[in-house]
Amino acid sequence: MKRAISAIALLVLSGCGYALVGKGNFLPADATSVQIPTFVNRTTRVELEQRVTRAVQEEMVSRSGLRLASEAAGADLIVKGVITAFGLNPVAFDEQGRATQYQVTVRASIELLDHRKEDAVLWKNEQYYFTENYPINPDSGQTFDQETRAISEIAVRFSESLVSSILEGF
Repeated sequence: MKRAISAIALLVLSGCGYALVGKGNFLPADATSVQIPTFVNRTTRVELEQRVTRAVQEEMVSRSGLRLASEAAGADLIVKGVITAFGLNPVAFDEQGRATQYQVTVRASIELLDHRKEDAVLWKNEQYYFTENYPINPDSGQTFDQETRAISEIAVRFSESLVSSILEGF
């Protein structure tokens, strides 16, 4: 009787636990190439689209194993993006009231299309939102350089998050 109760308890308890809620990989198994044209930039931040696009291209190729195609004609898949919002807001200050940390937010509309099937939408998020804080040194006098460096880092983290969403179904 003890064995039966133990076996039932084991079966019941093994059914409980953690499970990921992702829907799986959105890439077709037979896809071998992807084109990621320069994202459209609808913000006033200069070069944002170039940094984000380059980071997404590098991340997608390194994590998916797909070859980057320079033209749509040579691509199985296409990732299109429109950067719709960019924000840069101070969130922490020193004793003199100078910003020591900024929050960067990027909002974009992103689509993954199967170019072999008349650009069928495989994945889409019209309100893809990414935010991250970054510290600055208010004494450096090179705030613009720090901001430019931070945007490059944000572009990399944005691309990591975006590619994870596509590859892992979140």
